[in-house]
Formats: sequence, C-alpha cells, structure tokens
Amino acid sequence: MRLAFMGTPEFAVKALAELVAAGHEIVCVYSQPPAPKGRGQVLTPSPVHAFADSLGLPVRTPKSMKSAEAIAEFQALDIDAAIVVAYGQILKREVLEHPPLGCFNLHASLLPRWRGAAPIQRAIMAGDTHTGVQVMRMSEGLDEGPVILSGRVEITAQDTAQTLHDKLAGLGASLLPVALAAIERSQPEGEPQVGEVTYAKKITSEEARIDWSRPARELDWHIRGLSPFPGAWTMLTTPKGEQRLKVLMSRVDAAVSDAAPGTLIGPGLRLATGDGVIELLRVQREGKGAQDATDFLNGAGLSAGDRLG
Repeated sequence: MRLAFMGTPEFAVKALAELVAAGHEIVCVYSQPPAPKGRGQVLTPSPVHAFADSLGLPVRTPKSMKSAEAIAEFQALDIDAAIVVAYGQILKREVLEHPPLGCFNLHASLLPRWRGAAPIQRAIMAGDTHTGVQVMRMSEGLDEGPVILSGRVEITAQDTAQTLHDKLAGLGASLLPVALAAIERSQPEGEPQVGEVTYAKKITSEEARIDWSRPARELDWHIRGLSPFPGAWTMLTTPKGEQRLKVLMSRVDAAVSDAAPGTLIGPGLRLATGDGVIELLRVQREGKGAQDATDFLNGAGLSAGDRLG
C-alpha cells in the first residue's frame, strides 16, 4: 500500500519502522519542523524526521498543515492512505478526504477515554488500571473517529510514563499492519466509540508541582505519571537557598504518620502526606543527574523533621 506517514515523537518511530518492515511504500513522511535543543539551542529534527532520513525517505515539515500550500502538496501525493501517529497538528477535511482509503490515527488510549495531547501521562495520573492503543478512522473532531482495531495493556504499580510509553509504542506498531490489511481487504468503517469521554489536556509546569496534602496513593500516581518528563517537582531548601527537586519514582508505604504533609519522617526518603506515607525512590536536583534516594540523602543534608514544599 502507498502511504503518507505523519508523526513526530519517539512514540511514532516504531510505527514507521513496522510499516516499512511490512512492505508498505512510504511515499512521504510528515513531521513537525526541527526545534531548538540543548544549551546551544541547535535546530534538531524530530525523532521521526531523523529516522526517516536514515531510511532515505522524503520528509516534509510544514509549520501548518492548514495552509493552502501544504494542503495542495498533500493532495498531489499519489497515496492509498495516510497514517497519523502523534503528529501534533490538526488536519483539515481537505487532507482527511484526499486518500482513497482514508486517514487513520494510532492513539495511545482506549477511546473515548483520554482524547487529546497527553493520554499516557493522564492514564497513570488518574490511577487507571489499564489502557491501550487504538487505530481509528480519522474525522474532523479531536480523536472522535470510529475504531478499527484495539490493543489493551495493564498499568502496574511499577509503571511510569516512560515504561507505559514503551509498551504502547510497541503494541501500537504491531497493530498497524494488521489494521491496514483489514482496511485494504474490506475497507471497514469501524466501531463507534463507547463510554465516558475524558480529555488528556497538556500538562503545565505548575500542575506538575507536588501537593503533599494529597493522599499518598494519588501522589504516587502523580509522580509516576509525570516521569521522566516533565517530571513531578517540589522545592528543596539548601544552604544556598531553594531549588527545584524532581521526583522520578515512588511507592506508597504501609507506615502511618501524623506529621505535617511534606515532612521527612525516614528512614530513607519517606514523607508524610495528607493521607498515608510515600517513599521517594529516585530524584533529580535542578541541573544535576538523577539519583537513587540513598545517594541523594548522603549529599542532601536532610534529616527527619525537614520538609519539602
């Protein structure tokens, strides 16, 4: 099948690789424009762009797929279908209706739960016990199209946004060739989405701040759901003043405490919360590398009774 592929982050790389391995012809790859990265703010291609370059595939990076020029260029492509995986741009009807077989999106949730920008993080942050990936026929609404194929995974107490991302990226990539075979064979319309609609809005820095007055269970969801990026954070008081401390891994502790929320009760990085105790397992000081709790405590100068906030 002749395809256009539209994707940007690492999550989409496995999907593109799987389509190439399955023998599909990738006529063109679309990705977000190169963005400044690192201390030097060097313009850097997206993961999908870099991978497509390594395969010698043609890449386009329009600033907006809504422009008349970008739409005309897309409509000039001789393709059967388009596959969209975390592309990061809204597609207009003129784009969605161009491929004869349609445009199909691989989305990292079980729709209609967690439509939108941050479905992997939001699933963990909400305490969901499972999530999945779905191939859907695209419509003009946000993640509203009928579902062609689904895959489901469990969310464990050890999962972070990164580990769940990796599970879903692999599962989603494996579903795409199966879905395309069905589409090529019978052009199914798909099943309508059923259930409560929830939206996975973009995560802000202020939302990522840890509120120690929340229950330990909810804080554990919050920390793991934001790890490693953007990272749940709190403020650490040091002899040089306050600095931001990211918390990358945690677990709920069976201990109880009547200390004020955010108080270090020990042993280790055990802190009182609004309900219960949470143990911080991996943290990262501002401008430093990530550390296990023991290594962090050896150099932090913290003791029982100190507070994070």
